[in-house]
Amino acid sequence: MRHASALQPSAWVTRFASLIPEGGEVLDFACGSGRHTRWLASKGFRVEAVDRDAVALELLAGVPHVKTREADLEEGPWPFAGHHFDAIVVTNYLFRPRLGLLLQALNHGGVLIYETFMIGNERFGKPSNPDFLLRSHELFERVGDACTVLAYEQGEVTEPKSAVVQRICAVKGHHPSLRLP
Repeated sequence: MRHASALQPSAWVTRFASLIPEGGEVLDFACGSGRHTRWLASKGFRVEAVDRDAVALELLAGVPHVKTREADLEEGPWPFAGHHFDAIVVTNYLFRPRLGLLLQALNHGGVLIYETFMIGNERFGKPSNPDFLLRSHELFERVGDACTVLAYEQGEVTEPKSAVVQRICAVKGHHPSLRLP
């Protein structure tokens, strides 16, 4: 049986979703089971959920405001060439070579909400491979040149389970007067 918290959207995502324009188009990148896709769609956003797991995507079939796309996010052509989103949500996923393309797919003024694991997480289990763990301040450094960082955290958390994470919420472009929700 799946742990109940695995079905709940991340508090980081729910905190910053209010920055997404009403009815905006959101990319849930590496959506997995679709917990954020479902939650965002329930708030009236149009969501494109992408993952390589066809079975997980089938579970999203018929959810209003949701379009699914099966794609290998690490190999082959970039599936979003020429497409732009009002927001991009990424949780528990890291593939560094595509981060620049993700930022390109974000509209000017679009919101990036990203949360994943970092070095130190190996003591709590998976992921433990350094290829899938951010280095200290890495997400801030990679996103900060193209975006205005509104919030950033890194460190150990205990909810929904013990882990070491980095989280960022940023808006593409220079926006010095934005306020946090």
